[in-house]
Amino acid sequence: MTFIDTHCHLYDEAFDSDREEALQRALQSGVSIMLMPDIDSSTTPRLEATLCAHADHLYAMTGLHPTSVNNDFEHELAHVHHKLSDPGNSIKYVAVGEIGMDLYWDTTYLEQQRQALRQQMLWAEEYNLPVCLHIRKAHNEVFGLLRDLNRRSYRGVMHCFGGSMQEAHRAIEMGFYLGVGGVVTFKNSTLAEIAKTVPLDHILLETDAPYLSPVPHRGQRNESAHIPLIASRIAELRGISIDEVAQQTSQNARTLFALESLD
Repeated sequence: MTFIDTHCHLYDEAFDSDREEALQRALQSGVSIMLMPDIDSSTTPRLEATLCAHADHLYAMTGLHPTSVNNDFEHELAHVHHKLSDPGNSIKYVAVGEIGMDLYWDTTYLEQQRQALRQQMLWAEEYNLPVCLHIRKAHNEVFGLLRDLNRRSYRGVMHCFGGSMQEAHRAIEMGFYLGVGGVVTFKNSTLAEIAKTVPLDHILLETDAPYLSPVPHRGQRNESAHIPLIASRIAELRGISIDEVAQQTSQNARTLFALESLD
């Protein structure tokens, strides 16, 4: 039984003291592949160094995180475009991410976030890559932008899905997968009903490590080794085996990110 963590930040400073050990714990827990989204140009060197050190188990994304969008966002977008378009780049990026809109803390750069997301969605289409969407307090804005782009369907995942049941079904109808992480284990989590109800073939497992650690590790640093706890909770909610969750979600990840073609 093997799992894929479709969203972790193993390159984060939180792992500086035990990155190798955290990776080994993940592998021992059955997590054979981990996908790492980028944040902005300041995190790219750490991401790429971590990737190159453990290329057998890690894959990378490139993108501008919405909380890194400010008045200098066009310079940051140029960095993303260079990573996508440079023929000399030895790293094969499997997605554009994480990108999106985040209006939880601040709405100052709402328009810049909208422009950055739109441009990166277009690049994903141009380079035939899926997207990894970060959406926080901005589902209406993101769905509006997707409607304006007016594509027949989309390829991507709504990472750390935090929307309503209605928004979950809307996302799936548009072609998106839903990223389910540690929040599904929290008491009274609305994500639990979504993870129980939506088609399993549209669910991806993720940790968002070092953030959002599942019960019983809530409040501690998260890591990919905790993926089986998330899978176990989904299996319990759906009344199926954890093996079925592992098999289907891993196939979902391989399909969305075209991992089979990179083996």
